[in-house]
Amino acid sequence: MGGCAGAAALLACALPLRAQAPAAASVSAAAPAAAAASAPAPNYAIDPTHTFVNYEIGHFGTTTNRGRFSTKDGTLFFDRAAQAGKVEVVMDISSVNTGVDFLNRQLQGKDFLNVADYPTGKFVSDEFVFAGDKVAEVRGRLTLLGKTNPVTLKATNFNCYTSPLIKREVCGGDFETRIKRSAWGILWGLTFGFEDDVKLLIQVEAIKMQ
Repeated sequence: MGGCAGAAALLACALPLRAQAPAAASVSAAAPAAAAASAPAPNYAIDPTHTFVNYEIGHFGTTTNRGRFSTKDGTLFFDRAAQAGKVEVVMDISSVNTGVDFLNRQLQGKDFLNVADYPTGKFVSDEFVFAGDKVAEVRGRLTLLGKTNPVTLKATNFNCYTSPLIKREVCGGDFETRIKRSAWGILWGLTFGFEDDVKLLIQVEAIKMQ
């Protein structure tokens, strides 16, 4: 994170350029323009220095293999009063890190994540479920290896606070879900007992835009 040291640099890293740039003039058809106008504009930017996807997968019923992905970009619309939200997060699949170089290279290969052809993944959702004023679930769609499937993230922790470093509101939490990797075409090892079930643990923080 050397390029994101200091409060000002952290804020610059967290706020995507597309969120800071003025909107370009549009001459598109009226229907797409109306649809875009009705969609809520993002009011938070995903902070990649505090947003990661961790995974756990059983190793022949004996131990648990773990790894982590970084995020590249993301935006969030969040309205606690209206209990509404919309999020898009792009994951850097090529960043997979198990702590073992050999395993990293194996996971990046065509038998698993095939990062040469699919270097990123994406999670999008416009369905937030609240419990009181806190997010309890986020129901969305996860795209990996060019395949998209529904996924529900359950919150184990959620909070908003004012960062003392950047003087902005930050909202986020810890979420988890379980998926079957075969649903995204990751089939290696299934025939000889390498497990299909994968637990995903997501930590995410988003900084309110001004």
